[in-house]
Amino acid sequence: MPTTGLVVIDMLNSYEHEDADLLLPSVRAVLPCLTSLIERARRSDAEVIYVNDNFGLWRSHHDELLDAVLGGPHRDLVEPVRPDENSLFVVKARHSIFYQTPLEYLLRQHGIDTIVLCGQVTEQCVLYSALDAHIRHIGVTVVEDACAHIHQDLAQAALRMMERNMQARIVDSGAEDLF
Repeated sequence: MPTTGLVVIDMLNSYEHEDADLLLPSVRAVLPCLTSLIERARRSDAEVIYVNDNFGLWRSHHDELLDAVLGGPHRDLVEPVRPDENSLFVVKARHSIFYQTPLEYLLRQHGIDTIVLCGQVTEQCVLYSALDAHIRHIGVTVVEDACAHIHQDLAQAALRMMERNMQARIVDSGAEDLF
């Protein structure tokens, strides 16, 4: 029986990086849908997997990352989507959630053959992650209104590419059959 997991990309973020000023309004706009999506996945007993940049801290683990961003100026964007005690966590170093991470192994161990992507940034990490899932024969759903972008035009183009070239299903957070 197919199993679906929710992957939350890069939402534990200090927003102290290039383009953060362009990203912040989009994060604020998608936060209610993203929060609702995470709650919905938890209620349905779907695995919720956070895959997050490590900010170059190779000794870091999720508690260190969470403490760092919750202590920053944008705590209000992190607190609503913070991992709970049942969440799984993978640290990444590059754009794709799969690049040199144990995520593919984790998905296989949990019998997950379809991932629902949300988080940031649509035209970067979400796009590259969808491509890497596609080449691994993992089904992809992208929740458009739960993905933040830096450049709206590039985000729209990325969504079209994911749908057309990677057979990703593009939905909004109100879709009935996500989990």
